[in-house]
Amino acid sequence: MMVFKYIFWILYRIWFYLLVALPIIALFPILLISISKESWYPYFFKLARLWAKFILFGMGFKLIIEYEQNPIPNKSYMFIANHTSMADIMLMLVSIKNPFVFVGKKELAKIPLFGFFYKRTSIMVDRSSEKSRKAVFIRAQRRLQQGLSICIFPEGGVPEEHIVLDDFKDGAFRLAINHKIPIVPLTFFDTKKRFSYTLFNGGPGLMRVKVHAFLSTDNLTIEDTKSLNERARGIIYSSLIDQ
Repeated sequence: MMVFKYIFWILYRIWFYLLVALPIIALFPILLISISKESWYPYFFKLARLWAKFILFGMGFKLIIEYEQNPIPNKSYMFIANHTSMADIMLMLVSIKNPFVFVGKKELAKIPLFGFFYKRTSIMVDRSSEKSRKAVFIRAQRRLQQGLSICIFPEGGVPEEHIVLDDFKDGAFRLAINHKIPIVPLTFFDTKKRFSYTLFNGGPGLMRVKVHAFLSTDNLTIEDTKSLNERARGIIYSSLIDQ
């Protein structure tokens, strides 16, 4: 019986990467045009949302998204969430309509096809390089000035399976305070169970998301970074524990 489960899990992973690649191949010319100018990024974002929906549907995930507060169109935010799966990228794209730019690790740029567009549309960071981390703030500032939002997974990586929620890095919160944009915490409840980075697990089923009430940064200073960090983490952690 276990042999069939292992075969299923391997095929399920292969199927995921096929779903990632097929729309990119089919839409490659259109995607290329959409990233040829930074001002055209919102059009690329719409295509990315369709791509994400295609993958999640194809994987057999049933989405339930609860909004305590809805983002206002044409307003910038800092979107943050817990991170346990490659599917978190797709789940964020489906959950949020406001065009945003991912800040993520440079290693993802090595993934064939996906990495080509990731490198040209996201803000990549080498977490081992202080120079790279500082450059993130400059690039993020330019994107915010263009009216876009930013998305960061503040754990700074994928925690080990037994960790419910790792400590958050301060970068997302410093950026939000500096630019006076609200923090929007999201909780992804089921990605670890449905499609974690562990090879032999997962499968179709329910994918629940909660978009929490926003955290204002209007009256905060850079000295409030740590308390804002802890407040946002507490919201997501409580949701994960209480589910």
